[in-house]
Amino acid sequence: MAEEKKKKTPEDFKRESMESFRVKLADGTRVKKVIGIVSGKGGVGKSLVTGLSACAMNKKGYKTAVLDADITGPSIPKMFGAEPIKYADDNGNMIPAVSNGGVKVVSINLLMENETDPVIWRGPVIAGVVKQFWGETSWGNIDYMFVDMPPGTGDVPLTVFQSLPVDGVIVVSTPQELVSMIVEKAVNMAKMMNVPVLGLVENMSYMNCPHCNKPIYVFGESKIDSYASANGLDVLARIPLDPEFASKCDAGNIEGYEPDFMDVLVDRLENI
Repeated sequence: MAEEKKKKTPEDFKRESMESFRVKLADGTRVKKVIGIVSGKGGVGKSLVTGLSACAMNKKGYKTAVLDADITGPSIPKMFGAEPIKYADDNGNMIPAVSNGGVKVVSINLLMENETDPVIWRGPVIAGVVKQFWGETSWGNIDYMFVDMPPGTGDVPLTVFQSLPVDGVIVVSTPQELVSMIVEKAVNMAKMMNVPVLGLVENMSYMNCPHCNKPIYVFGESKIDSYASANGLDVLARIPLDPEFASKCDAGNIEGYEPDFMDVLVDRLENI
């Protein structure tokens, strides 16, 4: 008697539905891991965490790339000092910019005539551009691609979760309780889309006193540990307020910063 065909579960149908939205990569491109950097609120430092994560994995010897999905507020090219994209391959696919350290970058600001020109597009158009960045770029072989998301839970995050094979997300927060409440929306969206939450990063966590070097909690004592514990999540990094870091980003030299707070995040990414 022939073996009875296994019945599909609701999770099987959900996975197949998600896969039907996937956008294929350009010929000759292979991306091993895709990591989304998300938050439910703007201004918490998603681009900063994206840049730091890409630099950290690149310095570990991995081939690393950044897809800047924050179409209306791109800041990745400025951080990396990336030059505008001017070339395409024989198939018409974009050739990404490459930073001094070797990180590949694609961003809308690398395609604009002036970096201060605003992008005034509706959501579906912006979502389409994100899919083009993924599928119509000659990325080559990439070990880790970091996707810098816009804030919130709208068109672009939904497009990324559906169109890209996201292996996990890193959720960015700051110490204020209001932000922690909004961050939970991003965590819940990831869970609803069946995307693993790799952990939390707290930006602007503290600053070191220039006189005694003790931490000063500018925005009050952090509550991230209690939130992480209550939700079964890990705290991957606490990023301080550091004038040196800000000046290096402004100068397009994020790769010249040597942080001492990224080890846990790197270990988590290496063990996905």
